[in-house]
Amino acid sequence: MIFCLGFVFSCSNDSDDSETITVRVDRSANLLATGASANDILSNANFDELRIEIGFVTGFRPTQTAMNNFVDFLRDRTFKQDIEIIYTELPSPNEETLVLEEIADLEEENRTAYNDGSTLAIYIYFADAPSDGDDLDEGLVTLGAVYQNTSMIIYESTIRNLASRSSLVSVTELETATLNHEFGHLFGLVNLGTDAINDHEDPEADNHCIVDGCLMRAQLQFGATARTQNLTGKASTIRSACNLNGNSVLKILESNVSRGFAAVPLLDAECLLDLESNGGR
Repeated sequence: MIFCLGFVFSCSNDSDDSETITVRVDRSANLLATGASANDILSNANFDELRIEIGFVTGFRPTQTAMNNFVDFLRDRTFKQDIEIIYTELPSPNEETLVLEEIADLEEENRTAYNDGSTLAIYIYFADAPSDGDDLDEGLVTLGAVYQNTSMIIYESTIRNLASRSSLVSVTELETATLNHEFGHLFGLVNLGTDAINDHEDPEADNHCIVDGCLMRAQLQFGATARTQNLTGKASTIRSACNLNGNSVLKILESNVSRGFAAVPLLDAECLLDLESNGGR
């Protein structure tokens, strides 16, 4: 299915007649399954430029340091050196919680960056509301999720609330860990568009790594169940490949810092080997 965005221009001629020209933007290449664009992101075979649109609710823009860290991560792991970040400030949707269907609708309304020529476009939405799948009683809060090949949601309000409870981990570190982990899935990790050279996928957690200490470790995420998704009576027909568990991430980052390590985990050797085999580095 092809989704089109139309822009209308009015042109006048000598007889004062007007002609309407509609320019259609083909969105279909940006509406595929998570991991479908892994090779295009990692290599320069089809696209040698990367444009990342950051749609953020007023007051919830990500920290500049986290964005710098994120761009460094992309340059380290892909062959994309021409990376452009554009920021789009958006009004609040005024929702207490968000399901992925609502997030996808907000993307359709507000996203302006789509694949164009040799430029591959990514959209990341920084929300002012938590995930509808969160269960505070069980300590399950979501930091981020991926739901299409070039689409990601970061629950910025949840990140800030979580960071405020820690004396060891900052907002920037939580943002960086969330961005890098979720983008790892857009890279196709693990077995999500980038095949594993050696078997290192957790048998109990699809598309996550079993190697201890890896950025893509399964313990960083939890799967949204029907029970948690129905806490507020909302329903979503869109499934995320990963829901990043905030409390698990916080514990891991705090543990790293307390042992004198960098807070944000790195990709392990197996994940790096997979990326290299699919056009990355």
